[in-house]
Amino acid sequence: MSPGRCLVFTDLDGTLLDHGDYTFQGALPALERIQQEGWPLIMVTSKTRPEVEELQERMGLVQPFVVENGGGIFFPSKYGHLDLPHAGAREHYRVVTLGRPYREIRAFLQDLPEDLSVRGFGDMSPREVQEATGLPERRARMARAREFTEPFLPPDGGRLEALKARAREAGLTIAQGGRFFHLMDEGQDKGRAVRIVRKAFEAYWNESCRTVGLGDSRNDLPMLQAVDVPVVVPNPDGSPPEISRDDVVRARKPGSAGWNEALQRILDGIV
Repeated sequence: MSPGRCLVFTDLDGTLLDHGDYTFQGALPALERIQQEGWPLIMVTSKTRPEVEELQERMGLVQPFVVENGGGIFFPSKYGHLDLPHAGAREHYRVVTLGRPYREIRAFLQDLPEDLSVRGFGDMSPREVQEATGLPERRARMARAREFTEPFLPPDGGRLEALKARAREAGLTIAQGGRFFHLMDEGQDKGRAVRIVRKAFEAYWNESCRTVGLGDSRNDLPMLQAVDVPVVVPNPDGSPPEISRDDVVRARKPGSAGWNEALQRILDGIV
């Protein structure tokens, strides 16, 4: 890749973070290299704001991030120089909101007929979320702190298609992640958020930049379609999401090790 400005967008679970233990140790060499290059690392995830804040603190990062499948983009105060005409203030962030308030998402689920009902995080105790995700109790509580979307367990049989149809009637959509389905506003996705972040940085830099995106599941496809260099990280069983691009970079390993290997290749200019 030629030198210049670059933004790196990444999914978390199964991509930068390993399945099972949610560690990022395998990615450390590439993380150090992009920090040396001065490339912002933008997390684009189905996780909540508290989860991303905790992870950024562990990694020593203060960068913009996208939560809940594109529901909201959070720009820390250090990025006050970026022109964000539609952003609102929330604590020490400027926030571009793309999703609906969580209460509206929950209201839709609570009004479903019994034959279409599903169990979302809002129906589960922290212990049940912990058991379903494998997260420690503290992180399970953070995973329940939803603002824009509701993860839910896959429904049985043919109920999913009926549920999708009902959601469309309400202006909502259902995205499939690694372990859960996610109910959210039809106007949000990771790709839209990526384009907004890119536009803001390019306007400030007054020049175009290259973008790299790394993901491992179907709800990452809008992000992968929106970047210059899409990187698909395989799942532990080796299966990647299908993407209709000829220039996709395919990591050779799952999780943080694959994230590291693919990004190192890009940094080395091999791809």
